[in-house]
Amino acid sequence: MTREVWRGSAENEAASAVFHLMQELIDQYRVNRPVMPLVVAQAQDASAGPEADRRVEKIVRQVHRANQLRRVPVRLLDGGGDTPYEAALSMVRTLTERPWETRGTSQYKPFAFPRSRLLAAIEQATATVVARQDRGSARERDERILEQLGSLRWRASRSGGNTWWDSLRASVRPETFLGAVFIAVLSVLLGEIGWGPTVLVAAAALLGLAVVRLLTRAAPPLLWLRRASRWLATTSSLAASSTAYPSDGWSRFSPSGSWRVIRARAAAVAERVADAGTGDEHARQFHLELRVQALLEDLLDGYRAHAPDWRRAKRTVPPVVFLPTATQDNGGVLLINAINNVRSRRSEVDPLLLLASLPADRIMRHTPPLPPQPPAHAGASSGARARYESWVEALSVGQAPAAAVTPAWVLRLPLPTEQLTHEHAYLQLRTHRVRRTWAWWVMSGRTVTLVLVGALLGTFLWSQHWKETYCYGPLVGRSTDAVRLAGPGGAEECVGVATVPGVRFAGGNTLQLSGAGRGITFERIEQAIREQNARIQPDAPHVTVVYAGPLTGTDANREDTRKGLEELTGVYLHQRFVNDTANRSVKLRVLTANGGQDMLRQSTAVRKIIEVARRDSSVVGVVGLGRNTTDSATATGLLQRAGLPLVDTTNSGSDLARDYPNYFGVSATDEEQADAVGLIAGQLADRLDDPQAVVLSRNVGNQDKDRYTTEQRRVGLEMLKESGFTLVSDTRYSLSKDGGSANLDGPLHTICGAERVPDALYFAGRVEDVNTLMSGLGQTAGCSDRAITVFTGDDLAKARFDDATKLADKVTLYYGALAPMSRGGGRAFYEDSRKALEQLLPEGRRLPALPKERPYEDQLFASGQSVISYQATAALYAAATRGDTPQSAAETWATLYSVALHDMPTGTVTFRGTTPYADQKVHGLNVVEVTRPGPDARIRVVCGRAAGARTVLTRADCPLP
Repeated sequence: MTREVWRGSAENEAASAVFHLMQELIDQYRVNRPVMPLVVAQAQDASAGPEADRRVEKIVRQVHRANQLRRVPVRLLDGGGDTPYEAALSMVRTLTERPWETRGTSQYKPFAFPRSRLLAAIEQATATVVARQDRGSARERDERILEQLGSLRWRASRSGGNTWWDSLRASVRPETFLGAVFIAVLSVLLGEIGWGPTVLVAAAALLGLAVVRLLTRAAPPLLWLRRASRWLATTSSLAASSTAYPSDGWSRFSPSGSWRVIRARAAAVAERVADAGTGDEHARQFHLELRVQALLEDLLDGYRAHAPDWRRAKRTVPPVVFLPTATQDNGGVLLINAINNVRSRRSEVDPLLLLASLPADRIMRHTPPLPPQPPAHAGASSGARARYESWVEALSVGQAPAAAVTPAWVLRLPLPTEQLTHEHAYLQLRTHRVRRTWAWWVMSGRTVTLVLVGALLGTFLWSQHWKETYCYGPLVGRSTDAVRLAGPGGAEECVGVATVPGVRFAGGNTLQLSGAGRGITFERIEQAIREQNARIQPDAPHVTVVYAGPLTGTDANREDTRKGLEELTGVYLHQRFVNDTANRSVKLRVLTANGGQDMLRQSTAVRKIIEVARRDSSVVGVVGLGRNTTDSATATGLLQRAGLPLVDTTNSGSDLARDYPNYFGVSATDEEQADAVGLIAGQLADRLDDPQAVVLSRNVGNQDKDRYTTEQRRVGLEMLKESGFTLVSDTRYSLSKDGGSANLDGPLHTICGAERVPDALYFAGRVEDVNTLMSGLGQTAGCSDRAITVFTGDDLAKARFDDATKLADKVTLYYGALAPMSRGGGRAFYEDSRKALEQLLPEGRRLPALPKERPYEDQLFASGQSVISYQATAALYAAATRGDTPQSAAETWATLYSVALHDMPTGTVTFRGTTPYADQKVHGLNVVEVTRPGPDARIRVVCGRAAGARTVLTRADCPLP
């Protein structure tokens, strides 16, 4: 229930009747908005005397007190002035220039009176000009009044200064809407750009707010569009006073025409105001009624439907004005008549409710008819013209229904003497607080501020969430193509596609290329690719290739990213070659995609690649994904369903080509390598009596998603059995708890401590574990003095066989190399690559020269990673630009089966003759032997075949020394 705010006794029956009538009119306004009358209460008996008048006046004041505290906008007026006209005008000004009594507890914010303030400005300008007593024609006086209005900026001056400090303080008060927004925005910026820039933005915003506030308070921007100006230019009450500029001369699309109408009408009003000051009764009635009309228009606008602030739904009670005593002398009767006359002329019903008491001996009637105006001086005009001008002057006032006996909008309440004197002390009157409506709660300044602040706070929190979720997640322009995920050991890494400059996978990575490439960092290679992309015009023909590889690693060991560095270097070298070739009209754009350390997040990266490809039709395929993990099949399948071909670099999985038609591998599979190494193993087995072997593989239970070692173990077991070895042990080793070094001591003691040490060992591990293995074989009793042959896979192509490997003297190592550069062509590739990389160095610096005879033996190319990725990119680009015309991803996929690139560093890169869901036996490889007869390891290529060769290696091709 609503709270009771007033309780009193009805002293007589008349008080109860008037009270309930007023409360019914006020409370029903919310339901059906009844027409609001001008209620005039008066003792019925004209001879009742002053006591009856006092009782009626007391009733008015009691109703006023009863509604003061219930959120009804009320105003108690006491007339006063030298003349009735001045008294009535003073009461109108009080209603428009001074706050109403319920200003702080109203249903909605205080009323605004822009039309009344405009008239006040005209009055002020007119008074200033008239006070100067300047002589001149009426036209000159009008011009001076308009000039004075311009100096006032068409606003009445207010008391008090308007300093910079006042404007600034008023702009950013926290309790205001603008102040709350200002504070909320600063909170968001603080999280976005930090303290320093936020302070600068705050200072600039404060200065801008102060300037804007001063300007808007001092000058009328868009004057002709303001509500008050539009009313002045279009109201029919002034049409007769400014016939030279009719109402249809105003238009929101015509500033100059509208301005002429406003000036003409302001001058007409000023002329009548000046005449009213000289005692002209016609001008005084016109002035008062125009002021009343502005008041009623402003009040009606305060209850306007469909306003953006929902004011009609918020204000459910009418404004109520109380006149305890209305007489002709105090201007009360004149004010009531003016309101009645204005309402009778207007077609709209305003919400004002008035309650007044009239002395019993007075009669409530219209304002007496005005005396006839003296005939206008015709001058050169005819008598008919003079009469017309006189009629126009009187028209504004003459429209009032002064001939009626009773004012139409006045509701007279004649109160019998017996009702005024009959006591009703036992009858209790009470009022309750008017409830604020749901619209006030939804659209109040506090609610909107809270919602906005909440939205900004939510935006700030979401911005923080975006920053933590995405690699580039500012408030505006975030990229969802790369996300932050936890890598091995809990370290955070950025996974996905770099489609914006803010995502830099190699940012700060100072790992350098080896050999002749020393000095070229990972960060510089990534930047070079972006520079190449920036040179491609958006409307120029181009295709986009996505390289996906392990572009991030642990901060403690940047060497984890060497594979990604070398592969990305190969991609860059082909991109530069294509874009710098004049006769290639289709340029190559490269996007980098990070699959995380050791490609453990490649499925996530592939999903992001697919999202990018859906938006960018120039994406024709993917290069990379060169590490075989448990996610490799999933990633390849996702690309297949998205219609994207994959040209893999160094993934040696044997079943990917059989299962996925979009898979094109440029490296020999594990089975192909095992077959080649098996030629050596078979010859070794033939030389031994009862040859025995063991398989040592990394434990796959370490949750590193490694599928390569599982595959190697499988093909190793099959190869040893087919070569004639007896498998005596299938041993596994694990990694340390921190995921670092291999725990080989136990497995090696078991192997070397056996009754018979095996003749051969197949190592199904990773390259990073080879040093530990060789050191253990050279130091563990039973193996250190025995000739042992170690077979392994292509991963050892990345090893550096220097003193740090600690090869045992009697251990011979055989592995398959995926890049048979000794058998390929394209010898110019190596020197051209060195020169291209040299241009990435600061000016004046040079890269060392390559070996003239075998440039591929330089550490810059020895691992084959950059060469293979170069060739994979070349194959995909060739398929995507058949006939020097960009093709779609689907066309590129189909064309890959006919690609044949001759004279490449490893031979001929081709997929001709291959079919979907079948082995692609077009790969080149070398079988490499590593021995250590002296202080340094010796590396020898035993045999091999070039890429694209259809020959099958035999034992004769790979003789055992």
